Amino acid sequence: MYAEVIIEYPVKSLDKSFTYLVKEDDQKIIKVGMKVVVPFGKSVVNGIVIKITSAKPDYETKEICYIDNPDVYLNAEQMDLGKYLKDETLCTLITAYQTMLPSALKIKNQKHSYDLYDTFISLNTDLDSIEKYIVNHERSHKQIEILDLLKTQDVLKKDIAGAPLNTLIKNRLVKEVKVKKARINAQSKVEVLPVLNEEQQKAYEIVNNNINHYQTYLLQGVTGSGKTEVYMRLIKDVLDLGKTAIVLVPEICLTTQTVKRFYNRFGSDVAIFHSGLSNGEKYDEYLKIYHNEVKIVVGTRSSIFVPLQSLGIIIIDEEHSETYKQDSNPRYNAIDMAIYRAKKNNIPLILASATPSLESRARADKGVYSLITLNKRANNMELPTTTVVDMTLELKKRNFIFSDILKEKINERLEKKEQIILLLNRRGFSTFINCTMCGYTYKCPNCDITLTYHKTINNLRCHYCGYVIKKDDVCPKCHEAALNYLGLGTEKLEEELSKIYPNAKLVRMDQDTTSTKGSYQRIIDDFADGKYDILLGTQMISKGLDFKNVTLVGVINADTSLNLPDFRANEKTFALLYQTSGRAGRDKKAGEVIIQTFNPDNEVLKYVKENDYNKFYLYEMHIRHQLKYPPYTYICILSIKSKEYDLASVKATEIKKILSRKLDKKSIVFGPTPAAVFKVNNVYNFQITIKYTFDEYLKNTLKEIDEMCASDKKVNIEITFNPSRF
Repeated sequence: MYAEVIIEYPVKSLDKSFTYLVKEDDQKIIKVGMKVVVPFGKSVVNGIVIKITSAKPDYETKEICYIDNPDVYLNAEQMDLGKYLKDETLCTLITAYQTMLPSALKIKNQKHSYDLYDTFISLNTDLDSIEKYIVNHERSHKQIEILDLLKTQDVLKKDIAGAPLNTLIKNRLVKEVKVKKARINAQSKVEVLPVLNEEQQKAYEIVNNNINHYQTYLLQGVTGSGKTEVYMRLIKDVLDLGKTAIVLVPEICLTTQTVKRFYNRFGSDVAIFHSGLSNGEKYDEYLKIYHNEVKIVVGTRSSIFVPLQSLGIIIIDEEHSETYKQDSNPRYNAIDMAIYRAKKNNIPLILASATPSLESRARADKGVYSLITLNKRANNMELPTTTVVDMTLELKKRNFIFSDILKEKINERLEKKEQIILLLNRRGFSTFINCTMCGYTYKCPNCDITLTYHKTINNLRCHYCGYVIKKDDVCPKCHEAALNYLGLGTEKLEEELSKIYPNAKLVRMDQDTTSTKGSYQRIIDDFADGKYDILLGTQMISKGLDFKNVTLVGVINADTSLNLPDFRANEKTFALLYQTSGRAGRDKKAGEVIIQTFNPDNEVLKYVKENDYNKFYLYEMHIRHQLKYPPYTYICILSIKSKEYDLASVKATEIKKILSRKLDKKSIVFGPTPAAVFKVNNVYNFQITIKYTFDEYLKNTLKEIDEMCASDKKVNIEITFNPSRF
């Protein structure tokens, strides 16, 4: 028996299978999808079995060394999904399969065990022998207490550890029993199910009537319209049919509140899966899924690959979020993977959002997706009223951060014991520092970008490569104490707030304050429990969070994302502001939103103020049509990277010539041009952009270019289809 194996090196030139002989002892257990250790050249490497055959190759083969963890392997659906992922993203097959496994189960030689156990003490002999021992050792009171206790139940060793227990173990009257345990244990609680309103009931019935067939539904509902309750009802129906469900959320902080709702409703039937878990927790949750111990998986992007069997429905919450697109290899979109998996299983897929991506809404208009709308909040409360403030007028009054009306509204809410959310989509204290004497600006030596100042730790940090230096009090060039702090980040905003409202309890939520384990959960729970008056943060506070006492939302600078050099800038800004606005007035108290901007007449802000997605959609689609941007075209970006400027430039020009010669004449090739951030971590990045509608030559041409660059150790090429950002 022979096995075709792909090896662990994610190198294009080795993206093929190698045939190995299967040992006689392993022939009964080896399966496709298993991890194996094999000899390769002069070393020993790891790999995955992709085919088993009896056909002997016409060359001498080496034996598989051993099978690694034969109890856990990729199932048939994952193997198929991996091939699709490879074809769609042009990654190596081994990279596709590695993506589907948690760190603790990836192919590697590491022998660390992630299994966790409780040690119990149990009787090791019959009761008659125990009674005789008690009679003969009546003075050994502690030993007798332990034996009497163990007559009725096993006891955790840590609760009775000590010399008397050691004596009983030595005399073989009791024994240690190890019981495997999970790090995360969910419990449901009895809750009263809310009554669906007319819109929710209609949405539920539309999907439920087609529950055993494939269809992608776009569930577009205003913030607070009860989308989550609709698909929780659908999941209950799916579970009643003996099937399972995957629910994707865009960010870890959203997972926190969503998981709590699912735990309350479905208890131990739920597993969670996201990057905020430890390796051990991910290991436990993956094994629960693998062994069919759970029916629902709630998690972020990579959860689309989990080995749930009898899949009955897939739900993607906040489907417009760019976090569903992976930036690193393999550059997949979780929505594309979900569509493929839903079709294969012949099940419904629900894409839910208050602000659907233009691509999704356009597909719904064309009938590719089925559109379901929820136009009212579930509790029939009105959407919050929005005021747009012109900060050019406020600057004349020397209001550099807070407008008069925002300060007034914050004061009102604090007096009423109501809560406030403030959005500033930029972390740090200051976006850059320069010297007013000589003009020196702190820049990252590895990247083409200024350093961001973080005051609490007094350092300057590059948010691209991680470079960090301590900040001096004087300019490092002219040595004058003339440093000027420019730009505004969440850290500085927090400092200014504490000066204006010294008695208010503030909490900041950004990447700096949520880097430790459990920090998301703690901040969200504490704010929900009323321990803080004001929550300020970046875009991670904008989506999906539900706080009953929040009645005011303030957007400090709406122009932050509006002025990005990205054709999606309008779309991202509208979604960010509309979603953030939706955090206000979600319960019985009316909500209000204050948006501060230097562009008050901007059309996007007008539609945010009117809470009108449909008008924004038509406005933006008109622009996209004129400029031939998605959804009217597709986009592919080739990034040509090298540590040597000349090598990257020459290779980019060579690739441009190949594309111009081989692609359909209707496809438009732009570049090569320097990327928006041209140098990151001392690597230069040129970009070539392709706009196309249909090009039968595109995939083969890109594969050819990819293979051409595979053996080049000094130049790397990355190919991204439909990138979420530029």
